[in-house]
Amino acid sequence: MNFIFMSPHFPPNYFQFCVHLRSLGVNVLGLSDEYYQQLIPELRNALVEYYRVNDMHNYDELLKACGYFTHRYGKIDRIDSLNEYWLETEARLRTDFNIFGLNTRDIGKVKRKSLMKQVFKKAGVLTAQGKVVKTLVEARRLTKEIGYPVVAKPDIGVGAAKTYKIHNDLELQNFFDQKPIVDYIMEEFIDGEILSFDGLTDRDGNLVFYTAHHYSQGIMETVNNDDLIFYYSLREIPPDLEDAGRKTLKAFDVRERFFHFEFFRSRESNQIIALEVNMRPPGGMTTDMFNYANDIDIYMEWAYIMVHNRFVENYSRKYHASFIGRKFNRNYANTHKQILSTFGNFVVHHEKISGIFSAALGDYGYLVRSPDLKEILEMARYIQKTA
Repeated sequence: MNFIFMSPHFPPNYFQFCVHLRSLGVNVLGLSDEYYQQLIPELRNALVEYYRVNDMHNYDELLKACGYFTHRYGKIDRIDSLNEYWLETEARLRTDFNIFGLNTRDIGKVKRKSLMKQVFKKAGVLTAQGKVVKTLVEARRLTKEIGYPVVAKPDIGVGAAKTYKIHNDLELQNFFDQKPIVDYIMEEFIDGEILSFDGLTDRDGNLVFYTAHHYSQGIMETVNNDDLIFYYSLREIPPDLEDAGRKTLKAFDVRERFFHFEFFRSRESNQIIALEVNMRPPGGMTTDMFNYANDIDIYMEWAYIMVHNRFVENYSRKYHASFIGRKFNRNYANTHKQILSTFGNFVVHHEKISGIFSAALGDYGYLVRSPDLKEILEMARYIQKTA
């Protein structure tokens, strides 16, 4: 099997996917703009060959790299990065080289929030009222229908980048005065909890692993207000969330992929309302949280799916696993040393967060686990408590 792994060094924990592919006999072919010497030894050892391009945004360079790999190793069986940023590029390469997976025909509905909304509706999953607005006149007409506040976000966007909560006509005018030259979708603001339905499917679209997470608040609020965030996995998944997740999975025909579906639980109606879909693993260290919550190795299980189309481990959600972030611009009541001294048996990992994720997740993150949700919430309060 020939597998081109794009940007195998980022995020940092994703090198493990390459290591396990190689352990199963796959020709793992790295493709990125990073210098080979900068790759960690474990990743270098996992790669059969590495092709460095000057610019990952130069499609001609990527074509040349894939052509080189094809000439040297034969037909490419898979290409992926498991990274939101490269989804469209990967789809284009799959189309050009006739590779299994998401292609240019499919990519629109999993990248454009306006198209996602149509798929949600067909699946019978509630979604926030809204649409793409190109002019101030269109936006004012929409706000008369759905009322303030509204949320404006790029129709194609990653995370909460350039997302705005708009409360009145003046803020709406200011938004259009400074609006980036991209399509924006404007939706009613949903006051609710943020939940996710996450997992992995096999080649036939069967759900082989799934879990769910509860977020202390939305990424938009975290980024725009420079807040702290924590989130944790659920040991028992609410039936209505699982139902919405499974309907979404079927509607988007997710095959041989990780997925990360985001939902609101409305505080007013208690209903599950779809936010968006992401056809990749949830961000940050959440794949590691999969492992700690279930005592499995999701990196290896993904490799088994790629090579043998089967998920080997049994899992039972033995623990709640939680990510708890801290930002360096705060004065905390409890030091790092005190955290480890107080909760050492519960802290399974901690590390500095890459700068590209720090606005959303914080500058330093702790992964903790416990079968008791009360203990998780206590640790979150302790770690994030300011002086």
